[in-house]
Amino acid sequence: MKNIELLVLDMAGTTIDEDNVVYKTLTNAVNDYGYVVSLEKVLSSCAGMEKLEAITSLLKEINGNEEDASAIFENFSEQLKESYQNLDVKPINGTEDFLLNMKAQNKKIVLNTGYTSEIAHQLLDKLNWKESIHFDALITADDVSESRPSPEMIHLAMKKFNITEAHKVLKAGDSVIDIEEGKNAGCGLTVAVLSGAQTQSELEKAAPDYILNTISEAEGIL
Repeated sequence: MKNIELLVLDMAGTTIDEDNVVYKTLTNAVNDYGYVVSLEKVLSSCAGMEKLEAITSLLKEINGNEEDASAIFENFSEQLKESYQNLDVKPINGTEDFLLNMKAQNKKIVLNTGYTSEIAHQLLDKLNWKESIHFDALITADDVSESRPSPEMIHLAMKKFNITEAHKVLKAGDSVIDIEEGKNAGCGLTVAVLSGAQTQSELEKAAPDYILNTISEAEGIL
């Protein structure tokens, strides 16, 4: 098996179970502006994307008009802060042990996300996950100029830990965009998981190296 030194792991749906609250909130925020869009459509079209970009792309799909995107994004951001205050967040089954085991094998773990830094830190605080214990770095949409599927977040993760060869990197996520991000970065392994936003048939379109039920199953690969 490839000598993987760095694991770049998506957050919601891959390592963290937050009951799809982000996509449920995004659906509500869009529909507040007079649109009629289902959660299934939002999951299919928006999973893994930076959220303003996701809203813009969704509006283009459903009516070709993106002028409401900024206002909807503001509405979404406010609703999400409120939702998160009362949310029961937990790790995806087996994830915490997986992270600790990978750390014990001296692999670097970077959590990356299309969320803002503020939202990502809210999630980590609720889980009580600590940098250098559960993970080595967090990279969010705020840290890069291009959102996924651009490889910029993975390149930044590699730079942080002086890893110059992309084949030593594993990228895992629950959306097609995660897998595209990994392939665009030239990662040695791309792993899709069924614990989040998208189905096996959707994920197969991105041709990941593996499709697993949860990220903890990657221990068998590594």
